[in-house]
Amino acid sequence: MSIRTFLITAKRELQQAIQTKGTASFVVGNESADLDSITCALVYGYLASSTAQARHDNHVVIPVTNIPTADLFLRPELTALLRRAGVKPDELITLDDLGDLPMPLSKTDWTLVDHNALTGPLARHYGSSVTAVIDHHDEENAVPSAASPRIIEKCGSCNSLVVNHLRSSWDDISSTSTSIGAANAQSSDGVIDDEAYTSTWDAQIAKLALGSVLIDTHNMTDESKVKDHDRKAVRYLEARINISHKYGKDYDRKTFFDEIDGAKKELDGLSLTDILRKDYKQWTEGDQTVGIAAVVKPMTYLQEKVKKDEFVQTLLKFARERKLQLFAVMTASTSDSGDFERQLLLIALDDGDAKKAGDKFVKQASDQLKLEESEVNETISYGIKLPLCKLWKQKNLGASRKRVGPLLREAMR
Repeated sequence: MSIRTFLITAKRELQQAIQTKGTASFVVGNESADLDSITCALVYGYLASSTAQARHDNHVVIPVTNIPTADLFLRPELTALLRRAGVKPDELITLDDLGDLPMPLSKTDWTLVDHNALTGPLARHYGSSVTAVIDHHDEENAVPSAASPRIIEKCGSCNSLVVNHLRSSWDDISSTSTSIGAANAQSSDGVIDDEAYTSTWDAQIAKLALGSVLIDTHNMTDESKVKDHDRKAVRYLEARINISHKYGKDYDRKTFFDEIDGAKKELDGLSLTDILRKDYKQWTEGDQTVGIAAVVKPMTYLQEKVKKDEFVQTLLKFARERKLQLFAVMTASTSDSGDFERQLLLIALDDGDAKKAGDKFVKQASDQLKLEESEVNETISYGIKLPLCKLWKQKNLGASRKRVGPLLREAMR
């Protein structure tokens, strides 16, 4: 079936399970709900639900987008990519579809993608129900060793690990499908796709995964991120696209990447607060919580979103609403001369343990991240006295939030 039809089926399955207090299987990405997290869950759920065994058992793995529906508008790159797969954002299954937690289900099992430790409200209710994980971040040792699959390996995109793990299943699904049989199966459910071609549906799924891999590896040019997992996955995904009668003839990698990347960088219609929460993660260590907002624009762009004296106030309000002790903003952008640049802003919200953790981070991580203190630090705080408020140029361009997050958490321990 197409990915759109699968989402309709999965949402129906979830609603029925809640109504009957039955059982349900879920796959979910991390709380930042970036492109990789969302599409990993979609691809995994679709393929895991489409095997012969899953169809025989009527087993559906429900992909959950780990944000409320209202936050989908913050991700124009998601809308652009979903369009390539014939899906609208409001057809995704979000936290709103789960209702109040815990859900009235007799049993659940959860697969984690793009993270290996469940966080937030889901962790409080379902942390002990995690049975599988595929991730490319640092090992958190939170998922039982008996989990299956339990894949935690470094690479550019988690989608690469998902695709490589399910590749043989995907091959089997495609080889046993026929366009006529697939169309009949869908029409019996009252949902008929315009083009009932297996190669078309394969290409739609492939584009969801490939778009995320290309974004996370900057079109496979970031040597610090690209691994063999990514190269293998890209070859396979592009082959799936190229054999499609509908999508293959017009496919060009650079054109595809530029479209999604351009949409990701389109932030003009968002407020400063919306930009901060667009790609945001937080972690708790003991009684301290740190949050990191990742932004694809330079700090000057963020400052221009508000009046000069409102910038740090907006950041402080954002951090206090989330009860943070440390708050970091990481920017990744391209300069006017075409050079890739990173900046890191760190704020400590109290002069006790938060200030100590911030100072410890500076001491331990400055050399590793190649931090150079910015000359415009005073324009950030705008005269407001804070325990710690520093902006750096980060010369270690390969260190994304995947590296800075663990360093901050280590400093808090």
